[in-house]
Amino acid sequence: MTAFSEMGVMPEIAQAVEEMGWLLPTDIQAESIPLILGGGDVLMAAETGSGKTGAFSIPVIQIVYETLKDQQEGKGGKVSVSSKPAVLNKWQMNPYDRGNAFAIGPDGLCCQSREFKEWHGCRSTKGVTKGKYYYEIMCNDEGLCRVGWSTIKAALDLGTDKFGFGFGGTGKKSNNKQFDTYGESFTMHDVVGSYIDMDAGTIKFAKNGSDLGLAFEIPPPLKGQAMFASCVLKNGELQFNMGEEDFKFPPKDGYIALAKAPQNCTVTSEHRGSVAMAQPKNQPNAPKALIIEPSRELAEQTYNNVCQFRKHVDNPKLRELLIIGGVAAKDQLQGIIDGVDIVIGTPGRIDDLVSTGKLSVSQVRFFVLDEADGLISQGNLDFITRLHRQIPQVTSDGKRLQVIVCSATLHSFDVKKLSEKIMHFPIWVDLKGEDCVPESVHHVVVPVNPKADRSWERMASNHIMTDGVHQKDNTRPGANSSEMWSEAVKLLKGEYVLLAIREHKMDQAIIFCRTKLDCDNLEQYMIQFGGGPDKKQHQYSCVCLHSDRKPNERKINLERFKKAEVRFMICTDVAARGIDITGIPFVINVTLPDEKQNYVHRIGRVGRAERMGLAISLVATEKEKVWYHVCANRGRGCYNTRLKDEGGCTIWYNEQQLLADVEEHLGITVQQVEPDIKVPADEFDGKVVYGQKKAAGGSGYKGHVDLLAPSVQELAALESEAQLSFLQLGFLPNQPFRAF
Repeated sequence: MTAFSEMGVMPEIAQAVEEMGWLLPTDIQAESIPLILGGGDVLMAAETGSGKTGAFSIPVIQIVYETLKDQQEGKGGKVSVSSKPAVLNKWQMNPYDRGNAFAIGPDGLCCQSREFKEWHGCRSTKGVTKGKYYYEIMCNDEGLCRVGWSTIKAALDLGTDKFGFGFGGTGKKSNNKQFDTYGESFTMHDVVGSYIDMDAGTIKFAKNGSDLGLAFEIPPPLKGQAMFASCVLKNGELQFNMGEEDFKFPPKDGYIALAKAPQNCTVTSEHRGSVAMAQPKNQPNAPKALIIEPSRELAEQTYNNVCQFRKHVDNPKLRELLIIGGVAAKDQLQGIIDGVDIVIGTPGRIDDLVSTGKLSVSQVRFFVLDEADGLISQGNLDFITRLHRQIPQVTSDGKRLQVIVCSATLHSFDVKKLSEKIMHFPIWVDLKGEDCVPESVHHVVVPVNPKADRSWERMASNHIMTDGVHQKDNTRPGANSSEMWSEAVKLLKGEYVLLAIREHKMDQAIIFCRTKLDCDNLEQYMIQFGGGPDKKQHQYSCVCLHSDRKPNERKINLERFKKAEVRFMICTDVAARGIDITGIPFVINVTLPDEKQNYVHRIGRVGRAERMGLAISLVATEKEKVWYHVCANRGRGCYNTRLKDEGGCTIWYNEQQLLADVEEHLGITVQQVEPDIKVPADEFDGKVVYGQKKAAGGSGYKGHVDLLAPSVQELAALESEAQLSFLQLGFLPNQPFRAF
């Protein structure tokens, strides 16, 4: 039995995983796979290359297969009443008597709905017919809610008909759509007590132990009918306490906990689940899983992994489909027509197919957002929320939608807000925590100071191509203007890249540029010195990777870099997401990223699998004027060099401030080196060869033993001395043995 089988992974998938050489699950897989198989929403963060794709795709494949298998055998949609006796016999909120966007936690008492426009409610599994009872709720957030009591006939939207009596967070009581001021408002962290006296026919509430007085008198026609604890939520979360635990504010005047109600005073809900829900009709264009990726490369990588994991899964076979832009849609449309179970794709093309009705989301069981922070930074937040609203929260066979969100960090404000909107009680699997730099990464800053290094004046006379931001400005040496220094920075940075390559004899590196135009210009600069994509063995051989390159060219360029046919890959942040190449020794940041989190994301491309890596950032000491396109064409054919505040498409870029933000974010000071880019070796690490594992003192087992040997010898000597002392104390001359 493989380690994956022990986590509940089906043998067919475990076999495929073993054939890939994965003998043991990675940390993120060991944590996440059982949680997803168990039916939970999962938020996960781990380094790229940690097996994150397997962590979500393995359980997704398995559950999609099991769903299809059940439907094939006629089991889908059958729910046995007797299968959940514990639920119906326990005082909790009833999973069979709730709105379709109302979630109930594993304890049956934590309730949540993340719908913003609609109210969704729920009732308890049991009701009371006589006696005086009390329960409490704790508000877990600032969402809207009403709590109270209702009969089994009442609408789940508590207080909107004559059978329900509610008290809302706005300080209004409601019955039969009559909303009246009562008590006072309540919100997050407040505790609301709900009282009912079935014999007297009265209902009242309390806030944080303070009695708010009579709220309702139960009308005569409803007296004697069972009353159930009820609530309704709009983007809110409540925690019920029926009395199994100690109350925050115990009731007085003879009221007792609902959980302690005598059996002869209670009834079980008539809502016990659907005995024979309709068998869902499979539609060829309605997949069971939808996986969204931020880039074509990452989508292709995930697609290939899914194909590998499911290759032994049979009867029924799973059908996966890659949907990405930049390629002909004909084959993708044919794949949808033929039938698809798992879709992996990028936002643009998926949005087109869903909005035109060619791809249906009516049967989606899994909604997966990979690299969610990247998706958000690309401006896909509206697309994600719109798509999520179209997916049913409960499928036609009674299964709840599972949402999985993967991100470089879970501590991003945008990722947290998104998870609150689209996830139900997500479990965090955070193996990354706050951003930090691994010990295997050396990262340094090289100041680019055009006032100290005047070599740019010679370069300016050679008409080196830059980004064209200053094409209308006087940048000739001697102009002594901000524009002149900005252009000088652009000229120097290309030269510093070549200097770094020569100084460290780089044979492989990823070079990050801020824009696609910067990537193209740097490629042309390296071509001028004999390099480029067609010079395999040249010192400056390179390829480009960004979204304006044709998909086939991007694929070929990436493969050539992976196979070491060229030495350097010049790319943007977006294009590099999800690319995992073990043993990359160097990264060069031509410009610091404008988002500090991306600094760690970039330099984390080196120092993997315990290999040492060096990241060099070229940081201008002067402000640089750069493109920041706000025009409709997003830069295509744009020559508006005015500042953004003046209606143009440029901004002033302050790398010194960006560096300060990175250092504050990481809580460190990044080492600065001279413009000759000579990086002093860390003495503790001994001799460092970037791209290889540490020498003595690093992670090698033999080196570790050698380091510990003197201490072990000293401990052995001390132990021997202690034993001799013990013997001398225990066996004094002419004395019997004494036990200590």
